[in-house]
Amino acid sequence: MTDRSSPAYARLDRGGPSRRGVLRGGLVLGFAVLAGPKLAFAEGEEPSVQAADAANKTGDAFKGFAPGGFIRIAPDNSITLIAPNVEMGQGIYTTQAMLLAEELDVGLDQVTVIPAPPNEDLYSQPILKGQVTGGSTSVRATYGPLRQAGAAARQMLIAAAAGQLQVPASELRAERGAVIHDGSGRRLAYGVLVDDAQRQPVPKDVPLKDPKDWVLLGTPAKRVDTPQKVNGQAIYGIDVRIPDMKIATVAISPVLGGKLSAVDDTRARQLPGVVDVLKLDNAVAVVGDHYWAAKTGLEALDLTWAPGDNAKMSSRDLTDALAEASKNGKPVLGKETGDATSALAGAAKRVEATYQLPFLAHAAMEPMNACIHVSDAGCDIWIGTQVPVATRDIAAKALNLPKEKVRVHNHLIGGGFGRRLTADVVIQGVALARQVRYPLKIVWSRETDIRHDLFRPAYYDRVSAGLDADGKPVAFVDHVTGASVLGSYLPTGYPEGKLDSDAVEGAAETPYAFPNTLVDWVRKDAPLPVSWWRGVGPTHNVFVVESFMDELAAAAGKDPLDYRLALLDDNPRAAGVLKLAAEKSGWGRQLPARHGRGISLHDSFGSHVATVLEVEVTEPGEVRMKKVTVAVDCGIALNPDTVVAQIEGGMVFGLSAALYNGITFADGQVVESNFHDYRQLRMNEVPPIEVHLVESTEQPGGMGECATVSAAPALGNAIAAAVGVRLRTLPFGRTGIAPKAGGADVSEEHPAGPARWDAADASRRQASL
Repeated sequence: MTDRSSPAYARLDRGGPSRRGVLRGGLVLGFAVLAGPKLAFAEGEEPSVQAADAANKTGDAFKGFAPGGFIRIAPDNSITLIAPNVEMGQGIYTTQAMLLAEELDVGLDQVTVIPAPPNEDLYSQPILKGQVTGGSTSVRATYGPLRQAGAAARQMLIAAAAGQLQVPASELRAERGAVIHDGSGRRLAYGVLVDDAQRQPVPKDVPLKDPKDWVLLGTPAKRVDTPQKVNGQAIYGIDVRIPDMKIATVAISPVLGGKLSAVDDTRARQLPGVVDVLKLDNAVAVVGDHYWAAKTGLEALDLTWAPGDNAKMSSRDLTDALAEASKNGKPVLGKETGDATSALAGAAKRVEATYQLPFLAHAAMEPMNACIHVSDAGCDIWIGTQVPVATRDIAAKALNLPKEKVRVHNHLIGGGFGRRLTADVVIQGVALARQVRYPLKIVWSRETDIRHDLFRPAYYDRVSAGLDADGKPVAFVDHVTGASVLGSYLPTGYPEGKLDSDAVEGAAETPYAFPNTLVDWVRKDAPLPVSWWRGVGPTHNVFVVESFMDELAAAAGKDPLDYRLALLDDNPRAAGVLKLAAEKSGWGRQLPARHGRGISLHDSFGSHVATVLEVEVTEPGEVRMKKVTVAVDCGIALNPDTVVAQIEGGMVFGLSAALYNGITFADGQVVESNFHDYRQLRMNEVPPIEVHLVESTEQPGGMGECATVSAAPALGNAIAAAVGVRLRTLPFGRTGIAPKAGGADVSEEHPAGPARWDAADASRRQASL
């Protein structure tokens, strides 16, 4: 349930935001005349910028404008936004179209959105310094540039109309794609102004609308991509169909780092529809006329693998290695204020704990896929990717082609969560596609997708705090141990001894005023590649910090809410959302036995979020989530519907991970394979989720990852409040939740991997290890 009576939800009616805080990005505009007949596209291919430009018979863009920029306006008055960020369910097509439409004075229904091609000159965003969708940066990075683009275009169109109507521009106004002269009642559609507008100078420092004058922004707009997704017309990467295309399924060495030794494909080649069998050093693919032929052909192969150095790797080995590195490794400083070591030694009371987090798969609904055609003309790639430029460049390098010979056709993504920040499927796909002459679509099965993911790293934290005589913290210390994501992601690796900020984000900077802080990181890379996961560093660190805050409140004999508020005098926005969440959740009201409420608070991605989760824990240890209350201060809520949807989806994603998810290893192989053992919340398990938005005039913050960050700590704190059991290892397991004799506190370490939710499944896994 959402507080839809909130003024912030109904309409934002505020004073103008400070220009000082607006993200500065290059003003990039592009107009093209889209004349001539509609192009015919390959089945399953969405119209692209390249195709739109090809339709322009004159080849003439606005003088002084960069071709391929944000905007196209056609003579028929149709308007196209070339979206700099890719849509993967986060609603960015809608919000970015609203930013443009608001300043261009057109309706949202008048804007068509298509994905931008690889072009860092035009579509590089100022936060991540590249053409990247991730880190909850899309709105923050384009809030200024897209509004400036729309406003500049509107001003140029009005100037063109002034010339045609022979009236001063000051007497004209724009409305729904037309310039209107109220004095005479004349109006000119944008489409008829394109030729004259191209001769206007590009305005500098064009004034933007005051938020009190907004028509679209601040309203709960419906998603522009929903109708196509509902009626089946939306084309994801996995839906692409190219003439003469074949489909391949892939088997990869089950042991990480293993190689392919031998293939007997006799039975596979006899199956109807099987076209070919392709080999790589560590994988084999069966090509079919359709997916079923490829799948059954893959199952018919007799494969022999050389397991390599990781044949004996287990979860116990990986956990032991993290624990050893935590105690004896060389730390890299993340943050230091004051003298935490001395303050800890002199504290009236010392509290210590160890927290563990598992490897995590992304498990997006759309498994990894790419359609690749290597030909004499170069290489075409149809894919849904968060990094189109990196995808192009990686393929060009693998094929030894100039970058301009590689064409990336980006599509909707059926869930990213950070998985599609990498191009490993393209590296594999190019190596396979170059062996054939036809377009080859590579589709990973669900099992391949989970077992060969680039996992979120596992972490091992030793955290401690010193309390004064009143229970207030005088020192906070967090020793983080885990792999470097940048070490896996960057082609050149990441230097030893240099801080990977992702490892400490959310711990180095907390909402609280600790007088003495020490946060450091010991790098311990696992023998497997890792990557970012939804919520990135804060998903790990906020779980540790917020769980430990409840432990400190308990040690001080204080209410967890009051304990936090006492440390937020210098952080009014954080205090505001915390108070709002507490009020709306009924914090302090009596609950039945074995019920409890848990708090989580964090400042991440430019937003402030407080969560209160209410649970019931049954006698056997089953957790039943009763209600989630979330208060959000994300600055200006440009589309409140999207904010609410992201909180709801992120919370379900995070709670699934907190309860059920963890990647474990046995004999060098990933144990989990599908949603039966890498479980997600089911519909009947999802609690009511109330979202309350704080009305704000601050710059927009990110939202896609905030709720995922909140989920695990709020749940862990609620469980502790309900039954007095403190769980410090994720995911939370039934055996861990069942109260111990005497109601003792519990800090569980699972040497064979994380606790599993299902008891029978846990027994099976333990036996296999």
